[in-house]
Amino acid sequence: MVLLGPSHRVGFQGLAVCSADTFATPLGNIPVDTESVQSIAQLPYVQYIDQAHLMEHSLEVHLPFLQEVLDSFSLVPIVVGDATAEQVSEILELLWGGPETLIVISSDLSHYHDYATARQMDKATSEHIEALQYEQLDYESACGRVPICGLLALARKKSLHVKTIDLRNSGDTAGDKSRVVGYGAYVVD
Repeated sequence: MVLLGPSHRVGFQGLAVCSADTFATPLGNIPVDTESVQSIAQLPYVQYIDQAHLMEHSLEVHLPFLQEVLDSFSLVPIVVGDATAEQVSEILELLWGGPETLIVISSDLSHYHDYATARQMDKATSEHIEALQYEQLDYESACGRVPICGLLALARKKSLHVKTIDLRNSGDTAGDKSRVVGYGAYVVD
């Protein structure tokens, strides 16, 4: 299982892997696929940066859900810093084993707009995602736009399709509609 998310706390160039052997959650430990981590760490834009993983919520929030859904899995955790879509795409292609490979990209969509503005922005972002138009995504589209763009670039190369499963924002769940955060769920096949 490959899990990528944007760096929120540590600035760095490229992509960050970590030296951990396991990730711990209240549901138990998840082994890190250290062989895969070591293989991608050979690339010039991939570094071991434990600090980038230490307080990064974009990866850890997914782990309990994955533990509930998957019987057992090993993890390739990657925090994405100042990188290109092409770099992310190359990493994903190297790690792509086949249908048994699950790739999860962590990202919010728009941030802190009013409800109506966020719905409009997130709808446009979703249309670009479904059309594999990663070049149209910018900082306002999604905090994890770089990992998203990398996956979309690879999906385009492999002639895959993206389907929106759900599109909402925090105003749909938390109630306050004056400043919301957008969320989308997508499947690539």
